[in-house]
Amino acid sequence: MIKLRLKRFGKKREASFRLVACNSTSRRDGRPLQELGFYNPRTKETRLDTEALRLRLSQGAQPTDAVRSLLEKGGLLEKTIRPAELIGKSKQEELRKSEAKTSAKNKKANEEKANEEKVEESETLEASSEA
Repeated sequence: MIKLRLKRFGKKREASFRLVACNSTSRRDGRPLQELGFYNPRTKETRLDTEALRLRLSQGAQPTDAVRSLLEKGGLLEKTIRPAELIGKSKQEELRKSEAKTSAKNKKANEEKANEEKVEESETLEASSEA
């Protein structure tokens, strides 16, 4: 299987990456099948060979997560929602619903307490007026 991955090069702590197509079993810095672009995370510079990338993607090459995000930013791939993001969104929705329920319960409890206090005050006023 052909993978699209980032190949590290540059000085220590000043890494740059080449976007390459290589066999999935080869090493990270091994000999690639083809160089398809360049990415510098320090300056956010990105150069992509769009024709070669489209060819490799049409042939079934699988991009890694980092390469996928670069291709999405470059407009070569549509933004995909990964299962982990879906799980996170559903959990967030559940939290919002549970928070809404608890806040509604708290409001009802506060209203009931306020009503009870008013009833007690009116009873004490009636008792004091009778005496």
